[in-house]
Amino acid sequence: MTVEGTAQRKTTRGGSKRTTAKKASPARNKATRPAEQDELVQLLTPEGKRVEHPDYAIDLSPEELRGLYRDMVLTRKFDAEATTLQRQGELGLWASLLGQEAAQIGSGRALRDDDYVFPTYREHGVAWCRGVDPTNLLGMFRGVNHGGWDPNSNNFHLYTIVIGSQTLHATGYAMGVQKDGADSAVIAYFGDGASSQGDVAESFTFSAVYNAPVVFFCQNNQWAISEPTDRQTRVPLYQRARGFGFPGVRVDGNDVLACLAVTRAALERARTGEGPMLVEAFTYRMGAHTTSDDPTKYRADEETRAWEAKDPILRLRRYLEAEGLVDDAYLAAVEEESEALGKRVRDAVRAMPDPDTMAIFENVYADGHALVDEERAQFAAYQASFADADAAAEEN
Repeated sequence: MTVEGTAQRKTTRGGSKRTTAKKASPARNKATRPAEQDELVQLLTPEGKRVEHPDYAIDLSPEELRGLYRDMVLTRKFDAEATTLQRQGELGLWASLLGQEAAQIGSGRALRDDDYVFPTYREHGVAWCRGVDPTNLLGMFRGVNHGGWDPNSNNFHLYTIVIGSQTLHATGYAMGVQKDGADSAVIAYFGDGASSQGDVAESFTFSAVYNAPVVFFCQNNQWAISEPTDRQTRVPLYQRARGFGFPGVRVDGNDVLACLAVTRAALERARTGEGPMLVEAFTYRMGAHTTSDDPTKYRADEETRAWEAKDPILRLRRYLEAEGLVDDAYLAAVEEESEALGKRVRDAVRAMPDPDTMAIFENVYADGHALVDEERAQFAAYQASFADADAAAEEN
């Protein structure tokens, strides 16, 4: 219930005749919209037309362009399979990236091998770019492990469920990189909702004061579950960086070329000692926040349809086709590869072994603990009671 809704309800119930001035909704000032759009870095229009930007130039080979298309198609297929598996009861929960493929693939492909990534729980495309096996992402959501991969093998940290805390981890890691004298950079992913967390503000403060080599990559998908962005900020998110003393930029989050160019520039800036930078990828979450959410209850169909016209994959495909960089055979091959990936994901999830039910009590204390021993024994007895009940049922 919003503050406005509560006030209206009180007035109705109390029958008061007293009038008050209508509270303005400062964040919904339509007069600011055109200016905001002018600030958007874009290299590929929704119609697939190539445009230039004075500050962010990029020159990719046909092979690289086709690679970006393949990355987005395969990532979307994996995401769709995971969503379906959750609906079938194979996963406990899933956070879809549908609509955010360009932001993730573009920024992910801007990274060097020695850069380090701190994700949230939706960066499946970035994980793909870092070489993390897609099936390893699903173990946590199936409940068979607490992560699923060695973060140091791909310089890709484990998924972070706590909102915003990974920005602090990234800042601390970046400060360490700086003290080590390395020229690598760190990137932290978070959403528009996490931008309201105190952790993010603290990260901005520390990174600015210590000039840490970190890029804050905010995927503004317009909705923090059911709360729109304009309920969280009165200015575009990227402008917040200015108050902390470092630059921010807003990029078209559905334009994979722009996301690649802007992130590449931000990372290089961090590596050369120029400090942090905030990148706001202006995109849209086409699906639900997670599979436990129903977006039809809080957003209009017209809004979703408007963003469907800006689809990141269709945008790049139009450009590739117009330039003669792909043919039917290539597109069919990518589709065939995506179907094979889908099957591999389905088979891998269903083949995941159940975890050891007693493993939760291991590695809690280095030297053991009497209370943990007691809890282990109680849980073992509880588990055994099911076997005893099954045996009794068979005898009867």
